[in-house]
Amino acid sequence: MKTININEKIKKYQGFISYVKSLRNLNEEMWTSPIAENKWSVRDIIGHIMIWDKYILEEAIIKIYSNQPVTVQDVNIDEFNKNAVEYVKTKDQDEIINQTIHYRKELIETLMLLSDEQFFNNYIDSSGNNFSVNSFLEDFIPHDDHHKRQIEEFLN
Repeated sequence: MKTININEKIKKYQGFISYVKSLRNLNEEMWTSPIAENKWSVRDIIGHIMIWDKYILEEAIIKIYSNQPVTVQDVNIDEFNKNAVEYVKTKDQDEIINQTIHYRKELIETLMLLSDEQFFNNYIDSSGNNFSVNSFLEDFIPHDDHHKRQIEEFLN
């Protein structure tokens, strides 16, 4: 049985889904305008999160669940984010929101299947760094919150 700590973290991480759904009503200008000078748009922020979710799902969480080596590796974060932003420029708002919800749901569903040991264990990634699901969530829940605050400040 999952510990409360794990369930609380997963629930917080899952909360981003309802937030993303709430962005469906944004008009095109609010969706694509930079939130501040030299900053991303709401579209870019959501797309950036979606691409990271996809990457972590495919290269870590599914691998851990399947007892395969974790293939996350050191990436050039600026380059990774730049590619994410370029990708979402080719998609419409519904598609980006739907993909974001899809990958986050897939992540949540797979996280729920992990044993406590898999959740807390340290794995060595392709770059020789430690990776743990617990640490990932402890890093990415505040990351989501940071971006939600940015978007909220822009929308208000």
